[in-house]
Formats: sequence, C-alpha cells, structure tokens
Amino acid sequence: MTNNTMGNGELLVLKDLNVWYTKGKPVLEHFSVELGNNEAVGLIGLNGAGKTTFIKTLSGLLNTFQVKAAWWQGKPLLFRDRKFKKERYVVFAEDHSFQFFTFREYASYVAASYGRKLSDIDELIHGFHFEEYTDVLLKELSTGNLKKAYLITAFALKPKLLILDEPVNGLDFQSTEYLYQQISSYRQYGTILFSSHILESICLTCDRVAVLEQGQIKRCFAGQEIKAEKIREVLKE
Repeated sequence: MTNNTMGNGELLVLKDLNVWYTKGKPVLEHFSVELGNNEAVGLIGLNGAGKTTFIKTLSGLLNTFQVKAAWWQGKPLLFRDRKFKKERYVVFAEDHSFQFFTFREYASYVAASYGRKLSDIDELIHGFHFEEYTDVLLKELSTGNLKKAYLITAFALKPKLLILDEPVNGLDFQSTEYLYQQISSYRQYGTILFSSHILESICLTCDRVAVLEQGQIKRCFAGQEIKAEKIREVLKE
C-alpha cells in the first residue's frame, strides 16, 4: 500500500483521478483508490482536503475531471452510467432535494427507482428514533432529522456501494451510536465509503482509513494500525 492508493480491491478501482472546479487549479490530483468487496473505508482530512469533491465526482455530479482508468467489478466505469447509479447510493453532507415529499413518499420513490424493497425500514426508523416524523415533509425537518431520513433510506436500500459524506453531522448521541452499529454491520450487504472529520467515527467502524491532504491521499491505515493518536499525528504534520 502506497501513499496514493488504498490497498487491493475488486469492487471499484480508480487510477490517476484529477478533478478541478477551475481549470489549472486541481482539487484532487493524481488520486488513486481501490475499494474491495464488503469492507468499510473511511476518508478523513481537514476542511478543503478533497473528501466531498471525491464523493461528488464518484456520484456523477462533477464533469470537470480526468481519470486514467476507472473500473467497477472488473468492467470499465462511467460515473453517470445508469447501472452504476443503481448499485450505489449517496448521502450528502447537505441535501435539500425532494423537499415536498414526506419521508414515506421519498423512501417509496427511492425503492421504486432502484427496483428494490426496503425490507427493514421500520427497524431503522425505530433505531434512529424517527417514528414521529415519517409523514412530515422533508422541508419541515430539522437538520438532524433530515439526515436521519436519508440515512434510514440508504441503509434500508442496501446498495453494493454506500457512500456517506459526513454522516455524523447533526445527529444526537443515541442516533450516532446507532449509526456506528449500522456502518460496522454493513459488510454483510456491501461496501461502505464514508468521509468524516470525527476521528471516533473512523476508528470505531473502519477496516481501512485514508488521510487526505490537499487533494491527495497522504497516508493509509488498516486493521490494528487504525488508532486515533496515529491519525491525529498525520493530520498535524
């Protein structure tokens, strides 16, 4: 494992990804990553390190990028490919879409779009203490409850690749603990990739961690190497 890769994997492989908002000013530069099947991978870095930009690129929201090679399950990947979209789901740090849907309406829409049943959604609603808000319009939910709405939908959907951008933000203590449980147990369904600036969330849940700095992967940790003090030292360098 080198400083600009994240180990060996078969689910997703990206080689030499460069992303920019303004030409000549790359936000991600020579960024390479591999994600394996059924693992939890964390991205951590200071504000502006490139975490959200990477997630937006992977989600097909940015088209100002170049990539030398991109593979999904051993086949060439286009981020906006319809099949790939149905195998990944993203919870963004901030999301104000579908504001005139209630949670139930939104969850039903997502299930229909992906062609899946959200089998354990009621269990997730209970776990996130969301029972009172299932028939409330998304635009009327607090920041924390809106985050819960998207997280419940994501975990109920169980995509092969689940991407979470700062999922802890806005959550109460009990919901944060429940979120950690869901992340830790997600390996039975697929791979989870999430960004965070909270060391605890990374250390408690991940198989591998990448520290991002100025658009590049500065250091990677795996298994027993994942310790808060070690990651903190790298962030301070």
